[in-house]
Amino acid sequence: MSKKKVVVSLGHDALGYTILAQWDAVKVTARALADLVEEDYQLTITHSNGPQVSMIHKAMTELRRIYIDYTPAPMCVCSAMSQGYVGYDIQNALRSELLSRGISKPVSTVLTQVTVDPYDEAFYEPTKVIGRYMSKEDAETEIKKGNYVKEDPGKGFRRVVAAPKPIDIVEIEAIRTLANADQVVIACGGGGIPVIEQQHALKGASAVIEKDAIAGKLAADLACDELIILTGVDNVYKDFGKESQTPVPALTVSEAKELISQGQFEAGTMLPKIEAAIGYLEKVKDGKVLITSMAKVKDAVKGKAGTVITA
Repeated sequence: MSKKKVVVSLGHDALGYTILAQWDAVKVTARALADLVEEDYQLTITHSNGPQVSMIHKAMTELRRIYIDYTPAPMCVCSAMSQGYVGYDIQNALRSELLSRGISKPVSTVLTQVTVDPYDEAFYEPTKVIGRYMSKEDAETEIKKGNYVKEDPGKGFRRVVAAPKPIDIVEIEAIRTLANADQVVIACGGGGIPVIEQQHALKGASAVIEKDAIAGKLAADLACDELIILTGVDNVYKDFGKESQTPVPALTVSEAKELISQGQFEAGTMLPKIEAAIGYLEKVKDGKVLITSMAKVKDAVKGKAGTVITA
């Protein structure tokens, strides 16, 4: 058994934005992940899926427009599709990279469902934009179906879906079993497939789950030693994007909360990562969160780069 259990959360840069770009991107990602395996980490990997699920949603919507006998694919199905093909690319690239280094280790993808609360306030104020640009007429059709749309002036309308908070990871015991067997596991991709529990059945929800939120929960549920969030910047910064921009090498939970209260972190980028770190550390008091870029992660795990957050 490896000495250090870690959840690694991969952002958009680790996957690219198209099928062809993803094939190239996962080779680079696999090298960074293999470096962590060589550093004696047991990896459980989760990943974003924004561009991928949006692409699938567009394709399935267009299929329905051309062939009216096809049923439009709901968001939960699009999410499942994206989990499958992204996991397939990551696991094959990582397996190949590990074998090239003389490391024989199983890599598996677990299609993962995550329960959400049907009364979560997010369902009443959807914020996640997905899919193609639509005409006003198509947007009105979506509204009649009960869906939400948002106008982007000059471009058209796009559908928006809810981003509810995760409650339970349905397949957590399967993930834990594989992790405890020192296998590499890819799970909860794109935040997991959002489902609502109705008696003994799980019903797909028209929503997406924030990838960073599920990464923090997954790390807490597995009682991991560390949560590594890989993103597009080398560090967490104060005054990001301003002339006074300053890297922050280390933070405590209380310091992170203070920076949140100051409005230091943008809602769609760094804020969910900091919130995920706080959520994990409030449950795993002796854990550690590392936020850095793919390029810097090898140095960051040795304390030479990135931002470390502790309780």
